[in-house]
Amino acid sequence: MNLSTVVDRLDEELRIADYADLDASANGLQVGPDEAEIERVAFAVDGVRETFDRAIEADADLLVVHHGLSWGGFDRVTGRTYDRITPLIENDLALYVAHLPLDGHQELGNAAGVADVLELEDRAPFGELGPEYIGQRGTAADSYAPDELRERLESELETDGQPVQHLAFGPDEIEDVAIVTGSGVDWLDEAVESGADALVTGEGKGKAYHEAKEAGIHVFLAGHYATETFGVRSLQELVEDWGLETTYLEVPTGL
Repeated sequence: MNLSTVVDRLDEELRIADYADLDASANGLQVGPDEAEIERVAFAVDGVRETFDRAIEADADLLVVHHGLSWGGFDRVTGRTYDRITPLIENDLALYVAHLPLDGHQELGNAAGVADVLELEDRAPFGELGPEYIGQRGTAADSYAPDELRERLESELETDGQPVQHLAFGPDEIEDVAIVTGSGVDWLDEAVESGADALVTGEGKGKAYHEAKEAGIHVFLAGHYATETFGVRSLQELVEDWGLETTYLEVPTGL
């Protein structure tokens, strides 16, 4: 399949253009020629030297990641940026990136994947960012005790053995859950306003402790990487349905 066909299909499915003015990430094809034939596609959370090297070893023609190289463009291609881009060019490995569009996708996205793990029902978009959303909220089929929800996240997410941090300031039973993966504690107030009993995200900020305590809401910090494996895995399944060979590169950070 031609690279431009793969890119066009991904761009359309993920609504890349709708996030152009909202996301610091340069989503879509970040590195690659206008035309190339694609037979094998690798998927990973992070576009870094380790995943580039492993994609090359896997004989991939295209690597699809959540976190790419360009965040507002490059002033100079030197140092670490040069070292990362060089193996892509030298080995004809194209790089496709989907950051916020993959967070916000209500079927294939990261928050949707966490909602699947928690078996949430009556789901709706959550996490407003301009006219778009980057998360999801829903209701537990059976309410969770706080420790049960934390244990569910620890057992089902790729936390690399790290515990899920829990700011335990909410009710004894958790029914309504809001999710923004990665660094999502800035949506804590929105979670409170929506009536959520808990906010599930990846990593926290110091202010979140007292904000959660004062608001009376649970916050679960399950790891940035661990909460953002779902989107690229869903894209892998999609691309396999298009008839391409795929491989997933698991490189957990524990963070």
